[in-house]
Amino acid sequence: MNRGDDRRLVYSTDPKDKVVDRKGKDGDQKNKVNQSVDLEKLQVIFRLEKNGRGGKTVTILSALPKNDQFLSDFTKELKTKCGTGGTYKILDTFGEIEIQGDKRDQIKKILTARGIKFRGM
Repeated sequence: MNRGDDRRLVYSTDPKDKVVDRKGKDGDQKNKVNQSVDLEKLQVIFRLEKNGRGGKTVTILSALPKNDQFLSDFTKELKTKCGTGGTYKILDTFGEIEIQGDKRDQIKKILTARGIKFRGM
């Protein structure tokens, strides 16, 4: 069965069909990305923002590495453990995570448990 790059396998009972990530690797991709980011050298900067958000508070973590997979996984972990929404951005010089609400205390506990240094509020 010949598939183009714009298609992906949704369901198949054929054991020869193997679903491969778009990166071209199997499940080992996540482990390699996390190993490439040195958590001991990171120093996350906290800040709170309200401007331009309709009065809602957002906790921002900046000075993160510009690694898309790392930011995606770390954002998902923070959102799950804080019980709120959020997103990440890759800027020119660093990555940035936005978590809805004032979740500084919860995020600081998570960062301490992972061995990541932080500064700011």
